[in-house]
Amino acid sequence: MNIQTSKLLKLALAGMALNFVVSAPSFATESFSDVKYKTVTVEGQEIFYREAGDPNAPTILLLHGFPTSSHMFRELIPELAEKFHLVAPDYPGFGQSSMPTVDEFDYTFDNLANVVGKFIDTVGLENYSLYLMDYGAPVGFRIATKNPDRVESLIIQNGNAYVEGINNNFWEPIQAYWKNRDAVNKGLDNDWWKNIKAAYKQPNMTNDDALRFLVTEGATKWQYTNGVRNAESISPDTWDHVQPLLDREGNTDIQLQLFYSYGSNPPLYPQWQAYMREYQPPTLIVWGDKDEIFPAAGAHPYKRDLNNIDFNLLNTGHFALEEDVDIIAKHIKRFLSDKKLALNTSK
Repeated sequence: MNIQTSKLLKLALAGMALNFVVSAPSFATESFSDVKYKTVTVEGQEIFYREAGDPNAPTILLLHGFPTSSHMFRELIPELAEKFHLVAPDYPGFGQSSMPTVDEFDYTFDNLANVVGKFIDTVGLENYSLYLMDYGAPVGFRIATKNPDRVESLIIQNGNAYVEGINNNFWEPIQAYWKNRDAVNKGLDNDWWKNIKAAYKQPNMTNDDALRFLVTEGATKWQYTNGVRNAESISPDTWDHVQPLLDREGNTDIQLQLFYSYGSNPPLYPQWQAYMREYQPPTLIVWGDKDEIFPAAGAHPYKRDLNNIDFNLLNTGHFALEEDVDIIAKHIKRFLSDKKLALNTSK
């Protein structure tokens, strides 16, 4: 090898090394679309939350239902993180947040909303859209009516605010539970619950006994699979994630307390409806219309009170994100972009 060739080879190798050094950091560059898993202390409780997206982008606060946690948004968050700032907390007693006993914490919807409201302030959210699903609706509507000027829009997915949504067989024994937690439940004779009585072999089952069924593995799996187009498309990982959390010592008592506290929500429906009529938040409805817990009968009344409503019924069940996350993500992107509530990423 002559001297000239040797010099050229050394220059080439040096260039390759420099290029590697310059390029290497790109492998470790953090993206706003990466989901972060964080914890903050609120009211003495450790509140776990998922976060993704540019904090300067419009914020969507994702409020989960029963019996799940922020885990229900695990596939939606990455779909939206390019244009939105996503924040999804776990309530006390759910997911990865603290789980104080019923003697240590007031498990009511008033208090869950109080904790989430203080969480919002702790993590520094000023204005936000609210994604309300199941339990997220009574938590979120309490927050919205307290701070209406901070709510930019509503995204409602099987989240109830009307009596029409709970006038069905599923809710009959729960409504009896609100009146008397220990009475023998005559409402269990309806078509939905009679099979539960037979399975338990307890013809004189009390309200409390009956609702314990709702925290069993069979009930959890039913919530995820009932009403879906294809049950084989729903991963067992969903209920396999949720059920061990429900099975923790003391958690059944927590869930029973919240079933009882749910009775505090219907008296507030007129207040929530008045909020919608007065403030007219732009609202997207994405509702699984095969849901037997919150059927589509609870979705239609929103049209009475909201003028700026984008109404969509989906052919799926209670946890619509499990089967239709792509469809719901597209609806959210379109809806919030139309309302100028999305980050403009086009160049």
